[in-house]
Amino acid sequence: MPTGAIGAASTMKIHPVYAEMERTIFDLMSGLAREHGAINLGQGFPDAPGPEPVREAAVRALREKSNQYPPGAGLPELREAVCAYYARRQGLELSPEQVTVTSGATEAIACAVLATVQPGDEVILFQPAYDAYAPMVRRAGGVPVSVMLSPPHFAYDEAALRRAITPRTRVVMVNDPLNPAGTVASEAELAMIARACVEHDLIAISDEVWEDVRFDGVPHRSLTTFEGMAARTVKIGSAGKIFGITGWKIGWMIAQGELATAVSRAHQFVTYASAPPLQWAVAEGLTMPDAMLAEQRAGWAASRTRLKVGLETAGFVVLPNAATWFLCVDLIASRITMTDREFSQRAVAEAGVATIPVSALYEGEGRPENIVRFCFTKPDAVIDEAVQRLEQWRRTLG
Repeated sequence: MPTGAIGAASTMKIHPVYAEMERTIFDLMSGLAREHGAINLGQGFPDAPGPEPVREAAVRALREKSNQYPPGAGLPELREAVCAYYARRQGLELSPEQVTVTSGATEAIACAVLATVQPGDEVILFQPAYDAYAPMVRRAGGVPVSVMLSPPHFAYDEAALRRAITPRTRVVMVNDPLNPAGTVASEAELAMIARACVEHDLIAISDEVWEDVRFDGVPHRSLTTFEGMAARTVKIGSAGKIFGITGWKIGWMIAQGELATAVSRAHQFVTYASAPPLQWAVAEGLTMPDAMLAEQRAGWAASRTRLKVGLETAGFVVLPNAATWFLCVDLIASRITMTDREFSQRAVAEAGVATIPVSALYEGEGRPENIVRFCFTKPDAVIDEAVQRLEQWRRTLG
């Protein structure tokens, strides 16, 4: 064995969270898509490059602005732009001191968990959930507690939430709009979650990265706006989702008082700071006319409709969707007897289309195994080809 290699006889110890961790489903399915030359409707990203004015702002910043360390909490211009953006879009009254810029929303989630979860604390995770949540909680020494959301509507149930709360509960993690389901919580559901947090003195980590990727005319309302929640909520946002530029990895977390101080301190020893040219560009982008983003959302909405109609024409039953870049298909309702994992494994190899089995984004007992997620932010020709491949493959299944 080469010097320094880790083997069975090694005295080195790997943290069990990582030693026992499976390969993420997104990396797995994207790898299979490359291996089979498949259309990738699995991992969630648009094929479009993002709004040109925002990209041009990054080019100018790279040439004209500093490329050295920015302030750890983020460029003042970006923190101010985030506040102005939310004042305009959601009516929030924020100050730059409440905003910490992060290397994407995933880092923000990690910092929020590290700042609020101590060993033995229980953290409620609504399932299905972004697959980074539970490992982050465990690495902080916390205990994930699952509350199941069931298709087709993935509604939040008050009785189930209250059964999950114990004297050890410290944090509730909420993702609205919800990935992978593409659903949006009602105001009554959010109010119910807020009441439970206030009543039991819980912190809410509110992952709102899809807040501006909504299609049916209902404006986003942040959990932080409900009575008693402003001082106990970490609101997380993402420029990657707002502008459809996922690779930039610029996000932020917003909190008040000691909670804002805590998450910012966690951030300073995770990444400390993010690329300043991209921060300058996002700051400029957030001040651009809302019409630019409205045009982008209209394009995504048209792609959503195109994939939905195509899948339904091919005999698939598509679940309700109001947000995100994803549609879900119910295999049982579509009269397909495979589990979602089997479907995804076979579809990428046999049909040449990569998808995500939603059961991979659940933890705990009782998870459904009949829901498959498709990303629709692709060109029309790609969507049409994917549907055609799936329709032809389905005919071979009998």
